[in-house]
Amino acid sequence: MRRVAVTGLGAITPVGNSVEEFWESLKKGIVGIGAITKFDTEDYKVKLAAEVKNFDAGEYMDKKTARRMEAFCQYAVAAAKEAVEDAGLDMEKEDPFRVGISIGSGIGSLQAIEREYQRLLSGGPRRVNPMLVPMMISNMAAGNVSIQFGMKGKCINVVTACATGTHSIGEAFRSIQCGEADVMLAGGTESAITSLGVSGFTALTALTTSTDPLRASIPFDKERSGFVMGEGSGVVVLEELEHAKARGARIYAELSGYGATSDAYHITSPAEDGSGAAKAMELAMAEAEVTPEQVDYINAHGTSTHHNDLFETRAIHKAFGSAAGKLLVSSTKSMVGHLLGAAGGVEFIACVKTIEDGFVHPTAGYQLPDEECDLNYVKEGISKNINCCLSNSLGFGGHNATLCLKKYED
Repeated sequence: MRRVAVTGLGAITPVGNSVEEFWESLKKGIVGIGAITKFDTEDYKVKLAAEVKNFDAGEYMDKKTARRMEAFCQYAVAAAKEAVEDAGLDMEKEDPFRVGISIGSGIGSLQAIEREYQRLLSGGPRRVNPMLVPMMISNMAAGNVSIQFGMKGKCINVVTACATGTHSIGEAFRSIQCGEADVMLAGGTESAITSLGVSGFTALTALTTSTDPLRASIPFDKERSGFVMGEGSGVVVLEELEHAKARGARIYAELSGYGATSDAYHITSPAEDGSGAAKAMELAMAEAEVTPEQVDYINAHGTSTHHNDLFETRAIHKAFGSAAGKLLVSSTKSMVGHLLGAAGGVEFIACVKTIEDGFVHPTAGYQLPDEECDLNYVKEGISKNINCCLSNSLGFGGHNATLCLKKYED
């Protein structure tokens, strides 16, 4: 199998619209959660979300192009632009059919659905925008990135709910390993903080009703009460190692393992014994040829729901055995909320920066330990040499995905 390097990073998040802003915010424990501004929440139990701030699509593409994209696509194109520039990827020097896309969105555009449904009700079918379908469907993030940058290789949209971003990166990794592509843009994107989106998750009792931004998304804390919806995009450039070296690319880290399983248990709850998530971690470590003792850090799925945090903790114990007690574990969602299909993308970037900087960001807001969640969840950021880390994502439907990153060694 061909080795795969990470050569470019791009992020649009609730705590910064660039990788540098995002990472510096995580290091400082800055929480990007606040009052919802996208619709009037007077009649809603949920008042908080982690919204992207000060985003201007015109800074990343021409305004006419931007008008034909919903927010989830705009975020993906913006993150992809940063990643491509960061990687120094010159498409004029590449075979465009060897450069592919694997960028997923769990939902697509609820905004378009809400807006056009109201037009249908008020004015009949002739009032519906002819661009509704191409603006709504979730594959359009990958499609728009492909069009924007002239990338003509494999172009896919993986949809596995909250595991979307991680599976998208994993499948891009596989495409490079087996020779389908030399370069892949991969990650996730989402913008679903709408009245319908919040109503649906509220009805499912998945969201916290806390009104304190600093005590809303508190993964692994005993007082956790549900997740906070976030939005944004995380896109990375993955590259076959020899291809990257030949063009003199900077290599951030090596993606060396990918595990994917299904719980076959419940449509929203992870398996109670953590067996599915544990197997995904075991598979990723086995492919990367690392032992549990060699893993320094896990970026947990860590949603701040009771079941997820408890069952993920059990999964880590099952996969790591006695080595679990030495692990550093933290949740990026404590600061950016749950970006749904984009979560795995931005959390993978956090892992890359963790290796590059030798710094593990904190689980912000973690105060009250839960007796059943008994790992080291990193209350304060830690400077430490990190050679190997895992990024976990779990999605509704029982989807589990884990990526294993290692410090690059020639």
